[in-house]
Amino acid sequence: MRPLGHPRQHYWLVKGMAKRLGADVVGAVETGELDLSEWSGMVQACRGCSDPEGCRKWLDRTDHADAAPEVCRNRDRLARLAR
Repeated sequence: MRPLGHPRQHYWLVKGMAKRLGADVVGAVETGELDLSEWSGMVQACRGCSDPEGCRKWLDRTDHADAAPEVCRNRDRLARLAR
């Protein structure tokens, strides 16, 4: 079993992914569409990613996207938040 990544690193990866997709995570928490345990779960899921460096590279070269990369563990959740 591979160790989980650092929480802070993955927090910023999820925030960056949400921003590229136009998903307002703060707004979703404020309206109750996303609760803090779900947000925490998204970061935790990201920590288990097998290719965080690939995500960083994707984020570096992407200003806006309609969908997260297929390997993103939060792809579906972020897509729902971006609508």
